[in-house]
Amino acid sequence: MMEDKDLEEYNKNSWTLKWNKQFSYPKSQRELVMGQRHYAVDNQKLPSVTTIISQTQSKEKQDSLANWRAKVGEAEAKRTMDQAAARGTAMHTLLERYLLGQNHADLTDIGQEATSMAQKVIDDGIKGSLDEIWGSEVTLYYPSLYAGATDLVGVYDYEDSIVDFKQSNKPKRKEWIEDYFMQLGAYAMAHNHVYNTEITQGVILMCTPDNYFQKFQVKGKEFIKYQHMFLARVSKFYQNEAEK
Repeated sequence: MMEDKDLEEYNKNSWTLKWNKQFSYPKSQRELVMGQRHYAVDNQKLPSVTTIISQTQSKEKQDSLANWRAKVGEAEAKRTMDQAAARGTAMHTLLERYLLGQNHADLTDIGQEATSMAQKVIDDGIKGSLDEIWGSEVTLYYPSLYAGATDLVGVYDYEDSIVDFKQSNKPKRKEWIEDYFMQLGAYAMAHNHVYNTEITQGVILMCTPDNYFQKFQVKGKEFIKYQHMFLARVSKFYQNEAEK
C-alpha cells in the first residue's frame, strides 16, 4: 500500500488539466472613469472590485501604508511596488499560458524569477488539487454594482471555487489578507448571480520571490462572512461617490 506522501506524488505526476467550458463569459474593456478602474461590460461601466476595496480602506490601513512610504522614502516605495507589480504580471501570464496548454518563456530578470514562482504554484498548488477548469482570466460582473477579472474559476479540492494567484514580497498571515478574501467573495457572488452556480470556496495560491508557497482556502460560513464584508464596502463606495 502506498504511503500518503507517495500517493500525493503519484497524483501530481499523473495529473492532467481538465477543461469544462460550460459557461460563456463576457468580453470586457477596462477603462478609467474619474481616475478609477471600471469595466465596460453588458452595456454598463462598472467599478472594479479592486477599486471598491482600495477606495474604502480603513483609516488604519491607509495610515499604515502612508507610514511605510514615509519610512522607506517615496522613490524606494515606488520602486518596490513597481517591481512587485511587474513580477506579479509575469507570474500571472506564465500561469495563464500553462492552464491554456501553451508554452511561454520570459527571459528577462523578473521573468526568470517569476518563472520559478509560477512553477512552485503549479507543483504545490495546482497539480493534484485543481479538478476542473471552467475559465481562466475570467471577467465577472454583478449587474449595476461591480465587475472584475479572476484568475481561475472551476473545481478545486472537489469544491466549486474562485482561485486567485498572488505574488508576495514576504510570507503572509491569514489575518493580513482579508482584502483578498473579500475579492474572492465578490467574484463568487457575481458568478453565482449571473450563472446560477453555487460557488462555495475561495482559494489564494501565493508565492514569494524566494519560492515560499502558501495556500489559503476559505469556505462555508467564513466565505459568506467575507461576501457580506464586501457588500458593506460596495455600499460605502457608492455612498462616497454620491457625496462627491
